[in-house]
Amino acid sequence: MEDTFSNLATYGYIGLFLYSLGGGFVAIIAAGVLSFMGKMDLTTSILIAFVANALGDFLLFYMARYQKTMMMDGLKKHRRKLALAHIMMKKNGSWIILFQKFVYGIKTLIPIAIGLTKYDFKKFAILNVLSAGVWALAFGLGSYYSGSFLMNIAETISQKPWIAPIVLVVLGGALWLYMTHATKRKVK
Repeated sequence: MEDTFSNLATYGYIGLFLYSLGGGFVAIIAAGVLSFMGKMDLTTSILIAFVANALGDFLLFYMARYQKTMMMDGLKKHRRKLALAHIMMKKNGSWIILFQKFVYGIKTLIPIAIGLTKYDFKKFAILNVLSAGVWALAFGLGSYYSGSFLMNIAETISQKPWIAPIVLVVLGGALWLYMTHATKRKVK
């Protein structure tokens, strides 16, 4: 177990950066808990997650804006989800840039959808940086201050490993049902 913590302390920041590029919140939660345990530095973890998250959305925006044909080829199967992202953007305006950081399933689609429109890059950049900061602080500080609770959950799952697959199937199923329902063609 001590080897695992040593490896996480050594390579954890690199993993946190790479995972946060895609907007994943599991790595920042793990970094917060490891910071609570004294194995990582909380400020460094939050800063790395913030930079990576903002950079990841900038890259998605850039690719959608300036490499449209390549992006559209890769998104052929996800056109309905992309249309849902456009609808959410029109419905919620600029708030969707903050909102998307916290919702699994749309966090990669919103920057792409925004990049495909004529949305002002400067406005996107400011809102993206602000929302990446809120995201990193919320998950970093939240996981740090609830570190003992999250460690108790991890201990319970390690004692009863059958719990984890059930929770993952329920959460994955709920997400799949939502995305299926939200992108379902409406019959007129």
